[in-house]
Amino acid sequence: MRLLVLLIGLLACGPGFAAEPFARASIEGAEGIVPGQQVRVVVDVFAPDFFTSPPQFPLFDVPDALVTLSDDRGQNLVQTIDGVQYSGIRRSYAVVPEKAGPFQLPVVEIDLGFSSNGSPVKGMVKVTLPSFDVGASSRQAAMPFAARGLTMTQSFDRDPASLKVGDALVRTIVVFAEDTQAMLMPPVTLGDAAGLARYVKPPMLADGVGQRGIGRTVETGSTRTETVVYTTSSEGSFLLPPISYSWFDVDGHDSAAATLPAVKLVVAQAVTGERLPPTLGDKPAPSSGIKRSLLAVLLLGAIDIAVAFFVWRRFADVRAAMNAFRDLRRNTPRRRLRRLRTVIGVGPEDAIYQALQDWSRRLGFRTLSAWVVAQGNSRLAAQVAILERRLFRSRDMQLDRAALASAITLPRAGGRPPKRALPDLNPTAEDPLLRPL
Repeated sequence: MRLLVLLIGLLACGPGFAAEPFARASIEGAEGIVPGQQVRVVVDVFAPDFFTSPPQFPLFDVPDALVTLSDDRGQNLVQTIDGVQYSGIRRSYAVVPEKAGPFQLPVVEIDLGFSSNGSPVKGMVKVTLPSFDVGASSRQAAMPFAARGLTMTQSFDRDPASLKVGDALVRTIVVFAEDTQAMLMPPVTLGDAAGLARYVKPPMLADGVGQRGIGRTVETGSTRTETVVYTTSSEGSFLLPPISYSWFDVDGHDSAAATLPAVKLVVAQAVTGERLPPTLGDKPAPSSGIKRSLLAVLLLGAIDIAVAFFVWRRFADVRAAMNAFRDLRRNTPRRRLRRLRTVIGVGPEDAIYQALQDWSRRLGFRTLSAWVVAQGNSRLAAQVAILERRLFRSRDMQLDRAALASAITLPRAGGRPPKRALPDLNPTAEDPLLRPL
């Protein structure tokens, strides 16, 4: 009976013990590797269920070789082993050997996160990278640069056969190759052209560049772009020498060379009256127009300095004047009436009452009631009475906001609050109770 229980427990727990992450590695095309050839080491990492954090592929050092991690996105894999489904991620290393001989790759440790029984777990897998041998080829040059499908093209920004003295000719040379890296591609040997001044710009390197091949296929590789600028100060015919670019063809296992033909430059004398670019020794004399322009610039600069000095000395006064002008613009009668009607339309009733009091005070009335009486508008008086009743007595009547807003109009020009029969209880400077004797 105990043996049966033990067997059942082992069978139940067996898949849980077996579901652990693992990794494996392989080499693509391990036969016939030569120095300078890019060797792709493919590493597959698997984890049960799914990854909670991606695998961290480390870099490693190999003597006499350049090792980089491919910039390509990881490829997702799915595999079922003993009834357990594993998720996988594939990445590849690029190893470029610099000489012939055996190359032993190390054991790498890859950190990852995966799901175990519904909980995230941190883990680590070790994988032994395979070794490979690099054979020397008698047909390979001393400088190892191996690739596939190398092509070289050139273009000019203008017709080389229709130049004038002083023109600049820009020449662009693009080298494209597969199964290599742009930083491994050697520079292009341009050669010297008699009678031409040459300026070489820094090269542009790019990986993962797509180039259309035969038919509709698109090949992905690396490019090295060289840009050269030629100038001449004399007329005549000049020759750009042909260019040869040596490389080792991995597919054909033989040395090869990409070439560009020689290019003839024809430079004609500039037409009389045509503006030529100034040389280093020439100093054009300023004309009267230039003098006038310089004088105008100096005058404007002096005016700007004077204005800035005045503003700096009177900064407080200028700021106060600007604030007063801004307040005057913001508080025009029409804008204040617009703001008042907005408060009446959407504001609470106590805010409406306060806004009406402010409006009446700005018009010169001591109280809201005095302003309402002075308007002589029964509709306005009725709505204000309803508002005061709702605020100070009871809310048994409904305020008509639209009627109240439409009853308020701009004051007439020159209008003043009417004088009342009895004076105010509190005397003011404008209206004292006791008249001067």
